[in-house]
Amino acid sequence: MSRLRARCPDCRAYTAVALGPEYQCHACGRTFAAGLVRAPRAFGEGGEAMAEAALLDLPYPEAAVVEEDSLGEQTAAVVSSLPERPLVLGGCCCAHLGAVEALAARHGRIAVVWLDAHGDLNTLASSQSGNEWGMPLRMLLDGGTVVAEDVVLIGARNLDPSEREYLAGSALRIGADGIQAALAGTNGVYVALDSDVLRPGAVTVFMPEPGGPTLPEVERMLEALRRSIAILGAGLTGLVHDGRNVEPLARLCEAMGF
Repeated sequence: MSRLRARCPDCRAYTAVALGPEYQCHACGRTFAAGLVRAPRAFGEGGEAMAEAALLDLPYPEAAVVEEDSLGEQTAAVVSSLPERPLVLGGCCCAHLGAVEALAARHGRIAVVWLDAHGDLNTLASSQSGNEWGMPLRMLLDGGTVVAEDVVLIGARNLDPSEREYLAGSALRIGADGIQAALAGTNGVYVALDSDVLRPGAVTVFMPEPGGPTLPEVERMLEALRRSIAILGAGLTGLVHDGRNVEPLARLCEAMGF
């Protein structure tokens, strides 16, 4: 089967075909602004509910399902199967790794807007839990996939001491006010959206944290981002499998032009 084909969310058959960054279903004629990559894995202790959320019924053509047993294998599989304009549905935030790596290889210098109630800045040495889902942003930075000046962390309000120490000595931008500085000189942006960034109640998430921006506030932020620069791809993570999540997630995707 051609890598350009995907399963249409309406027809449920492999009749959607990539036409550049968009897909068009040859059966029903619908067009879609992105191809969906599912990553139903969570690399940490007790993350089964988060992994199951990668099977939520989002209205985008399913270009790939990546279900590897190790993080390295998952990252490589996402890289190899990533559509031109991807929407990645995790699983945990480790699903963003392959997407950012692939987009950086295609486009050169890219920015990353990382929306998360947590920092995801631990290492194996600093992590108190050993869960890899607390490390992916640090992996991207330490691996050189992106540089700290081109990354902005928004909504983080539960940080480990080691993460706070790292941020104190890092050029990584903090908060929505750092978006424009992170975008400067880049060729586009990837949006990594762990849904626990939202104020509890907007969506059902795996690891809710008090406070945070509302759904309309994040919508407006993403709409403004879309007007500023090309959104090359995005990922949605940190959820549980609740059908009520589909509508707010669709709103966020629409705000990004997906």
